[in-house]
Amino acid sequence: MAKIPDLARAGRRRAKLNGMGSSGAPMGATSGQGRQAGGTPRAALADLLAGNRRFVSGQPVHGHDVTAAAAAASGDQQPYAVVLGCIDSRVPLEAIFDQTFGAICVIRTGGHVLDRAVCGSIEYVVGQLGVPLVMVLGHERCGAVEATVEALRTGQRPGGSLAYLVDEIAPAVTEAGIDDPAVRPLAIRRHVRRTVRTLREDDLLAGPVAAGRVAVVGGLYDLATGEVALLDPG
Repeated sequence: MAKIPDLARAGRRRAKLNGMGSSGAPMGATSGQGRQAGGTPRAALADLLAGNRRFVSGQPVHGHDVTAAAAAASGDQQPYAVVLGCIDSRVPLEAIFDQTFGAICVIRTGGHVLDRAVCGSIEYVVGQLGVPLVMVLGHERCGAVEATVEALRTGQRPGGSLAYLVDEIAPAVTEAGIDDPAVRPLAIRRHVRRTVRTLREDDLLAGPVAAGRVAVVGGLYDLATGEVALLDPG
């Protein structure tokens, strides 16, 4: 697992996100119980990974309390992270990070593929809610990557909007090597890294990322163990 990056130094004062139309949410506080918007990237990432360790150990704090009463008690929205993951039914993001209502914003698309709606949603939670951490989470045995590998190998591009998913994942498959026996796991990792890089270069995220106020990181979920491992930028 990669080390948690030390990105906290620039976020220890209250500040608006430059050029993002921020509502002025505080950027310097630590994440506390994992519910305070505006914590540092380092603290937010530590909270998220601590939740995954609780999940893996079978000792969740929040996972058992999925009730309407818990939702009503969540109060104002103060998320500390936004997680972009896959639609795979085996990867429920709030559960694998052991997060309660109001703690994280979740976006899910096939193969965590980006589009304008996804990017706009991430820009919103970072700029307006002061969220300091964006995680892109891939997972082993991803069906969207599998479909892309098969489409490239057979030369049969799928119809409909599924073709968009394939087109967006295809560069990662090509980089991994379509004839490589390990193309699937290699492409999954490359696709996560490509998605992270695209978000770091987003017009409204690049400045805060460069200043250390926001971190965009990539991770990989192991379906067999339940563990999330951070991926180096690559």
